[in-house]
Amino acid sequence: MSSDAPDSWPEGVGRRILDELDSTNAAALRTFMQPGEGPFWLMARRQTAGRGRQGRPWQDPVGNFAATYCLPEALPPEEAGLRSFAAALALQEALVAATGRPEGFALKWPNDVLLNGGKLAGILLENGGEAGIGARLCIGIGVNLVAAPDAASLPEDALLPVSVLAQTGVRIAPEDLLDLLAPAFDRWDRSLRTHGFGPLRDAWLACAARRGERISVRIGDRQLSGVFETLNDTGALVLRDGMARHVIPAGDVYFSN
Repeated sequence: MSSDAPDSWPEGVGRRILDELDSTNAAALRTFMQPGEGPFWLMARRQTAGRGRQGRPWQDPVGNFAATYCLPEALPPEEAGLRSFAAALALQEALVAATGRPEGFALKWPNDVLLNGGKLAGILLENGGEAGIGARLCIGIGVNLVAAPDAASLPEDALLPVSVLAQTGVRIAPEDLLDLLAPAFDRWDRSLRTHGFGPLRDAWLACAARRGERISVRIGDRQLSGVFETLNDTGALVLRDGMARHVIPAGDVYFSN
């Protein structure tokens, strides 16, 4: 752990901050880890090739937040996916602490943080290495702190991207957000390991955007619509459409205006 980490930094977790990387997830996946080495956070002040889900590009100008939590173990997909809920809750908690404004933040299934209805942040999970040979889970987090992408560069049905600065007038240094995020994630991750998904599920649902409203979910070439009812005990989205009930383990959610 770097010497300038705050006292609140979680014990046994490394802290690495670099000026520039292609992608914090890509860098964390290719970093050589010594046997027995603990988890670490890797932050870049600038990413040149950031990416989101399904390989989509993630724009990341200087002043925005780009970091990856690297866990030195690969997890089964269903267990790894639960960490995205821990990361989303921790990120919302950190953003509320940094801005002092609890209103406006919400969580969008499966891995986005919203601010005033617009997309503020995304989370990308990737397993790497082979079991016992550098295996790891990387949780990449990108936040529009000072600038949001041009909406014209995004798909027509994408949520409007927003930034913390434009929406709240608050300027947050990436390092300061990291120092709030790391202990928050440590608490939620410990809760998941100790008590299972139940407490995270309840907390996430309490912050969920559009719960009880009609939404659409795209799954490959299919699209389903229904009322967002809940999450099941694996983190899958549950939609109800009349008498039909759809349990969706993965997909892209779209909101109608």
